[in-house]
Amino acid sequence: MDRARAVVIGGGITGTSVAYHLAKAGWNDLVLLEKAELTSGSTCHAAGLVTQFNPSPTMMRFRAYSIELYQELGVFETVGSLRFASSKDQLKELQRGVSRARGIGLDVELVSADEAARLMPVIGRDSLYGAVWMPGDGHLDPHTATHALAAAARKLGARVLTFRRATGIRVSSHGAVERVETDAGPIATEVVVVAGGIWGPQVAAMAGAFVVSTPVDHQHAALLAVPGHEMAHDMPCFRDPENLVYGKAEAGGMVLGGYELNPVARWIDGVPWNHAGDSLPGDQARFEPLLAGAARRFPFVHEAGIVKLVCHPDAMTPDSLPLVGPMPGVSGLYMAAGLSLNGFGGAGGIGRAIAEMVTGGEPELDLHAYRPWRFGPVHRDPTYAAELARETYKYYYYQRYPFDSDEWGRPRRLSALHSRMQDLGAVFGTKHGWERPDYFQPGQPWRRAGADQRAFGFTRPPYFDRLAEEHRAFRERVGIIDMSSFGKVEITGPGALALLERVAGNHVDRPVGSVVYTQLLEKDGGIAADVTVTRLAPNHFRLVTGAGYVNSDLGWLRMQVRDEDVALRESSEELAVIGMWGPHARDVMERATNDDVSEEGFRFMQGRELRVDGIPVFAQRVTYVGELGWEVYVEPASAGQAWDRLMSAGKDFGITPGGYRVLDSLRMEMGYRYYGTDMGLLDNPYEAGLGFCVDRDRWRGINPVVTRRLRTLGVGGE
Repeated sequence: MDRARAVVIGGGITGTSVAYHLAKAGWNDLVLLEKAELTSGSTCHAAGLVTQFNPSPTMMRFRAYSIELYQELGVFETVGSLRFASSKDQLKELQRGVSRARGIGLDVELVSADEAARLMPVIGRDSLYGAVWMPGDGHLDPHTATHALAAAARKLGARVLTFRRATGIRVSSHGAVERVETDAGPIATEVVVVAGGIWGPQVAAMAGAFVVSTPVDHQHAALLAVPGHEMAHDMPCFRDPENLVYGKAEAGGMVLGGYELNPVARWIDGVPWNHAGDSLPGDQARFEPLLAGAARRFPFVHEAGIVKLVCHPDAMTPDSLPLVGPMPGVSGLYMAAGLSLNGFGGAGGIGRAIAEMVTGGEPELDLHAYRPWRFGPVHRDPTYAAELARETYKYYYYQRYPFDSDEWGRPRRLSALHSRMQDLGAVFGTKHGWERPDYFQPGQPWRRAGADQRAFGFTRPPYFDRLAEEHRAFRERVGIIDMSSFGKVEITGPGALALLERVAGNHVDRPVGSVVYTQLLEKDGGIAADVTVTRLAPNHFRLVTGAGYVNSDLGWLRMQVRDEDVALRESSEELAVIGMWGPHARDVMERATNDDVSEEGFRFMQGRELRVDGIPVFAQRVTYVGELGWEVYVEPASAGQAWDRLMSAGKDFGITPGGYRVLDSLRMEMGYRYYGTDMGLLDNPYEAGLGFCVDRDRWRGINPVVTRRLRTLGVGGE
């Protein structure tokens, strides 16, 4: 039987990058498998632009490194890039992005419309408000760059086997990779990296792993040069998000691509194995709006003929972020797929990050958002996942405002209190498939939020006063909120406590009924999750996290299990949750129950069973809004009755329903942190201002002396 220290599946730019970086790290006894020729997937159809600007600081760093790598290989042409602001709001968005880019040390400048026209004289000036100029950007030939990486990997000892397809991945009874089956015989190995592009989910499924991406068509065309408007070869690459297009100069004309507003997903049940480097028939009607967008910036495009229109599917994840890292439950299996049109830009950095993880090191960047296991059971429906992928593709360029909600694939998950929220005039947002109120419009019909912010841009939202009223209710009276979308994980078994004590920053071994606020920490103290843990029985704990983090946190916990006898299970849909807080919360609870809810009878950070008007619930005194109150956990069948009883009991106290938007202002006013925004893997609890959550006896390796610290800045106070 053939053997290799690692097997990389997929011979595109990502797979060759992974193979090169593993070989460079000393793992030269490895095999790269490609079922056809190298580049026989999305790679061979790429336009070849490599630009650094991106909403994600991690992706910007990936792209910056990729450019360094391609320059070292001698396959990169540096011409710079311009990203145009074709609307006032787009300019504001670019200003925010430039601040992030400068914060991580990139060479970036926000230039005027005049300067943009000087740098690229062929553009039209209509509706041009400025541009982002990045002199270090450029382009490459996809075929040449991929083969250069493969050659560099071979030179370091890697074997590159083309026309050899992986047909299975053998996993041991202990859940570890043992070998890769191929159509030319097995290869024994303990490490497999799936870099299979649009085939990524199918290859991962060979090992019993679940990941999500959907092939979505992407089109670009080669346009002939227009006499009198020839584009010099060294002209900057360009991106014009408002007009949905990107491109570069080529042979006096341009290569032009873009992002359709109603994209096509295909092969959602699985990509044919025999699909390789062939492009699909182009759709001229779908490409026409992109040509029109290009003509608004380059008026001469109307006169340019199309040499060839290329259509090819690319792997889009439901959130447009790549799938990078190890897979829980299958030791030795790693993902480097779902690039979501970040192929050549992301490939260098992703290859290096995978090599760091495989060889036992820690990646230098925060890859939390790229965890390949972050999607959950709701995404197992390929039609739903495809709708999310199509929508995120739509907004790849088309401006998405911070407060806009997804619109496609809804409704998917409804809480047991959904009809109550409708009756109260809820405006529903969505998170991880859940329909949940953003805010309320009393006396008006309920509706689902969508691209609402497009109507008012970055000005004061029309619902501002309503949020202020919801805010006052929680601060001055009592507010109530449906929080059923909370992510919930049941941790049970004789080893439950040992696992939590090892991974939680805080001390979890407390009496039954205790609620502990804690961070889950990486071995270097980096914050992997921000959660509460309630001890329901000696060997039963319930971890509560955000709706969008539950599968990410559950997968991370599974990866931390050593020899503990412990069971981990998501229970998000098994319990509805009602949050109630405010100065009069105890008054309301006393009217709703005969149980003792006094300060002495029900202490802060404690949980126990109660009866609300005879309905059994589990209540815990914990707050994310900074006021007295409870989270009430109740069986879905009884949730409506419990809600009604609390609303009735609170009528005399002005009880008011609130939505998730008001939680942001409430928690920020108290200085409460939000994971992923205020803190992440690159921060330790002391830096995040959460040193009080650290059990110092167990986490002596975290330095409490910090050189940076998250602070709350008050603006406009008296």
